[in-house]
Amino acid sequence: MKKIKSILALALIALTVLSCNKEDNSVQTNQESLKVTPEVLSKISSLSLNNSDVQVIKNTNLDGTTEDAFLIEGDIVITQDQLDKMDLHGGITTEQYRTTNLVSAPRTIRVVGLSGTGTSALSTNMRNGLQAAINRYNNLGLSINFTLTFSSSTSGANIVVRRQTGSAGGVAGFPSGGNPYNSVTLYSGLDSYSTNVNAHVSAHEIGHCIGLRHTDWFSRQSCGENSNEGTAGVGAILIPGTPSGYDATSYMRACFSSSETGAFNANDITALNYLY
Repeated sequence: MKKIKSILALALIALTVLSCNKEDNSVQTNQESLKVTPEVLSKISSLSLNNSDVQVIKNTNLDGTTEDAFLIEGDIVITQDQLDKMDLHGGITTEQYRTTNLVSAPRTIRVVGLSGTGTSALSTNMRNGLQAAINRYNNLGLSINFTLTFSSSTSGANIVVRRQTGSAGGVAGFPSGGNPYNSVTLYSGLDSYSTNVNAHVSAHEIGHCIGLRHTDWFSRQSCGENSNEGTAGVGAILIPGTPSGYDATSYMRACFSSSETGAFNANDITALNYLY
C-alpha cells in the first residue's frame, strides 16, 4: 500500500518516495464491527506506534477469509485482538519491540514465495528481490535464519510472500506468541522497479514479521511528513549503538525511494544483532 510522495525539500535530491503501503479500495470508512476510537488511538500511542493515520481495512488471510483489522503507519496490519494483547513489557527500542513482540530464537523460519500461474504468484523481480533479502538476513549470522522456497503450496511455511494488484509496496504485521507474522503481501507496482528496490521492500516487510518497527515511526520523516509524537510510550529505550534520531538510510524507514540498494546499514545490523 505504497503511495508516491515527494521527498522532503531538505533532502536535496529529487527521488520518488513511496510510503510502506499503497492506496487500496479495501479501506473501509464505515465499519460497524471495528472503529478507530479514541481508546484505540490511545492504545496505539501507548505502544509507541504512530497513530496519526490509522485506518480500518478488510484484511485477507492466507485461507482466503477476510477480517477487519487496523492499518497502522501505512503497512502494519494489527487486529483488535492483537492490539489488546500487545504491551511494552518494560519498554521499546527505536526499531522493534521486546518480549512478546519478538520471534523466539534460535529457530529456522521457513519462507515460501508463491509461484505458479495464479494472481498471487510473485513476479520475476519480486522473486529475485525476495531471494536477495533472505540472503542478506542469513549473511548476518543471527540466531534466527531463513529458508526460502518458491512453491504454489504453503504447507509448512512460517511466512508466505504473495503478490497482489496495487501500487508499489507491501504490508505485513508483527509477531505474536513467539512466532513471526505469517504473511507478506507485495503489490504489483513493484514489477516496474529494480531488483534492489524489491529486495528493500521484501526485507522491510519481513522485518515487521520478526518484530522490527519503523525507525522514523515518531515523525514519518522519510515520507515528507512531520507527525512527531515524541516517545509516546512509557519506558521507551534505545538499542545501544543506534541513533536516537532520524536514520536516513535505514531499511526500516517508513518510506523508500526508487534508488534503494536493499542493503542493511550499520545501525540496522547493530539492532538485528542485539535482538537476534
